Amino acid sequence: MPEIDHQREHQANERTFLAWLRTSIALIGFGFALARFGLFLRQLETAVTQEVIPTRSFISYQTLGVGLVIVGIFVIVLAVWRYNQVFWQIERGDYRPSRLLVWLTAGIVIVLGLLSIPLLLLRQAYAPSTPSSRSSKAELSYGELVSRTLKAKSPTKFRLR
Repeated sequence: MPEIDHQREHQANERTFLAWLRTSIALIGFGFALARFGLFLRQLETAVTQEVIPTRSFISYQTLGVGLVIVGIFVIVLAVWRYNQVFWQIERGDYRPSRLLVWLTAGIVIVLGLLSIPLLLLRQAYAPSTPSSRSSKAELSYGELVSRTLKAKSPTKFRLR
């Protein structure tokens, strides 16, 4: 094999590795953001209701976020393993493509995506338990929670001179 072709194959292998690395960084970043967003929603609920609200299920923003971080780390390990495997296949001249890693990663991300559906559809929040409320545990939307919080913490009015 000419030296330039050999070099191009190794560079293509490195670009593929970097693509897997970018994917894992995106998974880790999204997982971290999702876990922090879940914490923000819990604090928002606590601020509005003035009571500590227990976690309602195993499927939560925090567990899904941590799951995405773990999958991102797992993808890094798989990417390094695959990079080394392809490197030696190129050196020996017996490269064989494998789709196993692609299907495995796609399957894990699909499962985590399916686990996020209940978070989107079944999101429940609790209203403050006051005598004027319809019930002590009325369901609120995210927008109602934000508007109540903003009303509770309305800024003071300043006069311009």
